[in-house]
Amino acid sequence: MDFDLLKTVEYGGCSAKLPPGELAGILSKLPQMHHPNIMVDIETHDDAGVYKLNDETALIFTTDFFPPICSDPFEFGEIAATNALSDVYAMGGTPLLALNLVMFSTVEMPLSVFAKILEGGYNKVKEAGALIMGGHTIEDHPPKYGLAVVGTIHPEKLITNAAARPGDILVLTKPLGIGVMVAAKRLNMAREEAYRTALDQMKMLNNVGRDVMVRHGIKCATDVTGFGLLGHALKMAQASGVSLAIKSKALPIISQAEQLAYDGCIPGAAFRNLDFVQSSLHVAKSAEPHLKMLATDAQTSGGLLMCVPQEKAEAVLNELKASKGLSQAAIIGEVLPKTRKSIYLE
Repeated sequence: MDFDLLKTVEYGGCSAKLPPGELAGILSKLPQMHHPNIMVDIETHDDAGVYKLNDETALIFTTDFFPPICSDPFEFGEIAATNALSDVYAMGGTPLLALNLVMFSTVEMPLSVFAKILEGGYNKVKEAGALIMGGHTIEDHPPKYGLAVVGTIHPEKLITNAAARPGDILVLTKPLGIGVMVAAKRLNMAREEAYRTALDQMKMLNNVGRDVMVRHGIKCATDVTGFGLLGHALKMAQASGVSLAIKSKALPIISQAEQLAYDGCIPGAAFRNLDFVQSSLHVAKSAEPHLKMLATDAQTSGGLLMCVPQEKAEAVLNELKASKGLSQAAIIGEVLPKTRKSIYLE
């Protein structure tokens, strides 16, 4: 495939999201839906909505789509689908059904590109054991692709971002630096093996992390995407009524991304995310500036941030690190009682 999707966009992947501060302001003014079967709604800014059907089954409903994050249409389809499915996994669920969401210009691009995007999405939905039931396409440029996804879970096994407890250990399953690596690729600064690592990570389903959480009865988690580690951590802290202490030097980072960030290769989305968390963030003097920016770097199809009871942390980490593709899983901090700031970056 000779068509380079990255040439169609300025911001791709989850870095194309609206600034989180502006989005929060808009959402806060919308009327809330109230129903006794709604288990999770927009109030806690969790990964998806959850509706209880009966005592045995709840539906997890989510959607995500974005402009190209890479050059190859098939890989773009894989990454966008993986990212959309991630919200179901973050809540402990199993993907069931999906609909394609596509914006594509037949004037600007050949139809073969459209076909490859859909093939990539189908590949990941099939890997997840879910079914694509159709979708919707409109004429638009640059292209965007994603999914609406329905998943299932037992109501008593639901994992949310509102169940963190003081003393829990923070575990991150995938390394940071996706936004930095994509920016470096545009600037011809990325080493091919490091960039390939970033692509492979974005295409990796979070089903293994989900399985580990379910086995150990984890109750609190979120996936790390466009608002960066600190943005999603802030939503978790606020929803749970706690504070989080994160150790900057413990953060797992994609090969080359730390040096690139140190050298100043920092995408604009990281600064927008920093603006969002700034008033709720305390940064220790010992925390290096480039690590702070990596902690706000917008991730596309990132890993899971789990709150693990202290007595289970070592077993959870060992299981993750033994899994294919998750060797950089790491303990990055702990949950504190609510104090003056929501996030403490050490």
